[in-house]
Amino acid sequence: QIQLVESGGGLVQAGASVRLSCVVGRRSISGYAMGWFRQAPGKEREFVAAINWSGDNIVYADLVKGRFTISRDNAKNTVYLQMNALKLEDTAVYYCARGVDSRAAMTEELYDAWGQGSQVTVSS
Repeated sequence: QIQLVESGGGLVQAGASVRLSCVVGRRSISGYAMGWFRQAPGKEREFVAAINWSGDNIVYADLVKGRFTISRDNAKNTVYLQMNALKLEDTAVYYCARGVDSRAAMTEELYDAWGQGSQVTVSS
């Protein structure tokens, strides 16, 4: 059974930076796309960023483009989300997920394993 464990969240001030990590256990992430999603209170989960298996195809949601950076280290079975210039509206639980294949995707249905989430709270 694959396991995804996010870490790095917390309480930060607006304008600050945070880096989330997602370590995948029991299965290699090589060959699979990885993605980050988030869910704010009272809202549906939404796409944030995705990276294909080799790291040369990356997609971002418009709301985070230019501020967030997704990256991966296949040797460490780890995916990262660097979040800069955080805004109050970035407050959410952030989830990493493994894709069903190698292609970066924006829809939840194309991910088949999820972490438990990491809370990021941005304060003014």
